[in-house]
Amino acid sequence: ALDAGDKAQDILDAMVASMSVVGDKFSAGEIFVPEMLIAAKSMSKGVEVLKPVMAGDTSNSLGTCIMGTVAGDLHDIGKNLVVMMLESAGFDMVDLGVDVPAEKFVEAIKENKNVVLVACSGLLTTTMPALKEAVQTVKAAFPDMKVIVGGAPVTPEYAAEIGADGYAPDAGSAAVKAKELVA
Repeated sequence: ALDAGDKAQDILDAMVASMSVVGDKFSAGEIFVPEMLIAAKSMSKGVEVLKPVMAGDTSNSLGTCIMGTVAGDLHDIGKNLVVMMLESAGFDMVDLGVDVPAEKFVEAIKENKNVVLVACSGLLTTTMPALKEAVQTVKAAFPDMKVIVGGAPVTPEYAAEIGADGYAPDAGSAAVKAKELVA
């Protein structure tokens, strides 16, 4: 598309719109994790091609998002999907990995520029207290920071109870909710 003369931003917009369709289909149960991963990897490769062309144009960044799976939890497939979806949506992502202590989210906010969102993932019911600690630690240090949470045992009610600004049941919804939170 670049060789054909299409603008990098138009290509990226089309890719983001496509990933939105993928996210909707995933949320609706029409496609599953393997298809989602293929689409997200394709998106990631496309973004790699477009990044050098768009370098210096930060106007299309929604800001930086810090993402991690909370302390005591080593699951990363969902987190990795969310990282790819949020990157596709226009966030600069800082992936802290898995088993992330609450304080590390705060350190990452301090170490990075233009942080507008923190995303915390937890897949085990046993790590739900760590999710609560992560949200409350971030909010104590940065009261205005937007925090989104997700993972299998997490519900919208639990997210509200622990003080999170948003909740997403899957990667596609996370991208939509993240954009809403920082708008």
